[in-house]
Amino acid sequence: MRQGARSLTRDQSLGGTESWARPVPERGRVEPATFAAEIADAAEPVVLRGQVADWPAIAAGRKGREAAAQDLVRFDGGAAVEVMVGAPTIGGRFFYRDDWQGFNFTRQQVTITQLVAELLRIADDPSPPALYAGAAAAGEHLPGWSEVNALDLPMESARARVWIGNATRVSTHFDESPNLACVVAGRRRFLLFPPDQLANLYIGPLDHTMAGQPASLVDPDAPDLQRFPRFAEAMRHALIAELEPGDAIYMPALWWHHVKASGPFNILVNYWSERAGGASPFLALVHALMAVRDLPLHERRAWRSAFDHYVFGEDAHSAGGHLPEQVRGVLGPPSLARTGRIRQFLLRALTGR
Repeated sequence: MRQGARSLTRDQSLGGTESWARPVPERGRVEPATFAAEIADAAEPVVLRGQVADWPAIAAGRKGREAAAQDLVRFDGGAAVEVMVGAPTIGGRFFYRDDWQGFNFTRQQVTITQLVAELLRIADDPSPPALYAGAAAAGEHLPGWSEVNALDLPMESARARVWIGNATRVSTHFDESPNLACVVAGRRRFLLFPPDQLANLYIGPLDHTMAGQPASLVDPDAPDLQRFPRFAEAMRHALIAELEPGDAIYMPALWWHHVKASGPFNILVNYWSERAGGASPFLALVHALMAVRDLPLHERRAWRSAFDHYVFGEDAHSAGGHLPEQVRGVLGPPSLARTGRIRQFLLRALTGR
């Protein structure tokens, strides 16, 4: 489904986002079997127009933001959510401070009812503060919401997570797991870059992040190509999607995405596929910075061969096939027992115990 990258002149690259990003491929509503067979295992994003249009929450939102708000808070279980609060001067863009010692926003703990009330209070303010609460597990914060607004697509082990705010911009970042995001109220613009554009996105610190994932330093709404010249290449590969209530977008793991919410009241619900074992490739990458990156070049090349043999090669899953099954240990097939064995091996190695 992915279209080929197109050429950009410098004049084109400095235009609005819509002038240089191509649309994400689209489909209408799909059945669970179609999603599992044609979308879930694909390496490309896709918009599913109207996929959740029959949710009661969507129907409430069609009556206006007050109705959408009332429908949401009736499920509030009282658990506090973390809200990012930015001054009007940040223009809704949550980011680092100029001195890199912190961020241009603060964090507060409030209930969803309190957050929604504040969003409604400032809805007509021409220059409001930016408010954003993300990744609130619906089962904990909105008990019963997921049962009323049930997802009929097979997202492995996924739980509904709710994102609530006003006009905000979330810097370009990736998710380790496949992500299905559904717009409930307001509008969302998703700007996507494929994983192979990593080097052209000018990623910020890996261990000093705004919300867990490293993020691009480039503002795609006003890219500074003098400071970030390689971003022009990323722009050639960008995809864009404008989503309305009832629409969904499926993003494969590691696709970089910048999310812009417009309007004074927005609700999005997403589902991350949670893979068995809970192991993080990102943490493995960070450990490799310590253990591998600074070795002499000839040693790094040797370790690359080892990684290809045991991890990245097409036959990596059978690298221990010549061993008797009972002694394959960490080279065995995926299982809870193998996950536990690997965890214990790593704990002993890292802690010296």
